[in-house]
Formats: sequence, C-alpha cells, structure tokens
Amino acid sequence: MKKTIPLVYGLLLTLVIAGCGTNNNANRSQGSNTAEAAAKTSAEAPAATDAAQVTKIVVGTGTAFPQVCFIDENGKLTGFDVELLKDIDSRLPQYEFELKTMDFSNLLLSLDTKKIDLVAHVMEKNLEREQKYLFNTEPYAHWRNRIVVAKDNNSIKTLDDLKGKKALVGATSAQAQILENYNKEHDNAIQIVYQNGAANDTVSQISSGRVDATLAADFVLPVIDPQSKLKASGPELSSADILYVLRKDDADSKTLADAIDGAIKELKADGTLAKLSTEWLGADVTADEVK
Repeated sequence: MKKTIPLVYGLLLTLVIAGCGTNNNANRSQGSNTAEAAAKTSAEAPAATDAAQVTKIVVGTGTAFPQVCFIDENGKLTGFDVELLKDIDSRLPQYEFELKTMDFSNLLLSLDTKKIDLVAHVMEKNLEREQKYLFNTEPYAHWRNRIVVAKDNNSIKTLDDLKGKKALVGATSAQAQILENYNKEHDNAIQIVYQNGAANDTVSQISSGRVDATLAADFVLPVIDPQSKLKASGPELSSADILYVLRKDDADSKTLADAIDGAIKELKADGTLAKLSTEWLGADVTADEVK
C-alpha cells in the first residue's frame, strides 16, 4: 500500500505537467496570433496614414470657354486648363483635385464662400484681384489684351474710340475691369454689355452689329473665330500673367500655392506646359512673364 501512494503521486504530477504544457502551448499560440495581428496592423498603418494625409482640393472652372475649359462632343470636360490641372495633380500626391464646374461669373464668389478652394479659368492677375485674393507666383501662361472688332471696322482702335459704343465682356473678367476702370475716369462713356459665360456668341454679336467690340487676350481670337470674321485692333491695352486664384490670408492656401508653383516649374522644364498650350491654344503662350 505504501508503494502505491508514490505511484499515484507520480501519475498526478505527470498530468499536472502535461496540463501546464498544454496551457503554455495555447498561450504561445495565442501570443503568436496576437503578435501577427499587431504586425499586420502595424503594416497597414502607413497606408491608412498616407490616405489620411491626401487633401482634397475643390477646383472651380467653367464649361463654356472653347479650348480652355469646355464640354467636348463626347460630353467630356476638357481643354487647356482642365488637362493642365490633371498634370499638376499627378505631380502632387499630397493633394487630390476635384473639378467643380460653374458659370465664370460665379467662380470668385464661390471661392469667397468656400464652396471651392481654387479657381482655374485662365485668370489674369491684376491690382483689383490681388487686393482681395492670393495668387500662386509661377505663371502658367501670359498674354496681352487688345480691342476686337468686326473685320471691316476700321474706326475703333483705342478705348477712346469706344465712347458711346457697346463693348461686350464677361462679367467679373479682367477685360471688364479694364473697361470699368476707364469708365470711372470718363463718366461711363462706354456702354458695357456683360456676358454670362465665356465667348460662345461673341462673334455673332459683333459681326451682326448688336455690339461694337470686345476685349480679348491675343490667343482668344483664332479660338473663338476660326472663320476670321473679327480682328484685333490697335495697340495692347494690358499684359498679364495667368495664375491660379486662392483665398487670401489662409495658411493652407499658401502651402497649396507653393506646391503648384513647384509642379508648374517641372512642367515648364520638361516641355509639357508648352506642348499643352500649343495643342489646345494653337501657340505657346507660356514663355513670357510680367515682372
């Protein structure tokens, strides 16, 4: 009987050891699974962080400016400004551009009310706009404004020649600003006719005599008037850099503007910008800059 007791104790000890071994294996297995889960979470964390760091930028543009920002025959939004934005976006992984279309006259108001973050519509930098808005500093185009009249009109060459006559311009455009500034000093001598949208009916309005003239950048005429019913007349009225417009006194806007400047410099250096300009506007209007 005394010999049986140690045997029983031995069996019990073996079972206890075996049980402990099973628990340790389970613990090791559980620990291994936990470690794998942690490693997996750690591996996935950078991707989630990267996604969180991509900032969406709502870009306001138009649909009615031929070759600049317009709807093509396939219903696609395209043009110089649109395709350039796509190239800039591809070079800025920290941003994602979302295009939002609207009438030209609503672009700056939408920027003011934070419905959009950036205006892209071949916007000229002038003193009036510069007082209220932030511009990036690297121009993506440059051009000069002149008076445009019917091809057989030889009587209008200067703003003084437009006194008592009708001039068609887009509301809130840089060209409208030129006429408005002139009228402030000349007792509203020019009858300004404001056009909503871009230059879709400019040719017909001038050639039919409903208005006498318009003001336009030098590249615009062949774009809107392929049949050459109009002509540029007289010396240039102004020259301007073409830039993007952002909200002023906004740190995020300044960071975005700096990033865009870097992308535009790359696009100039590798020839992409000149190629886009020639493709869509018929000439390279990107070379000169107003200092």
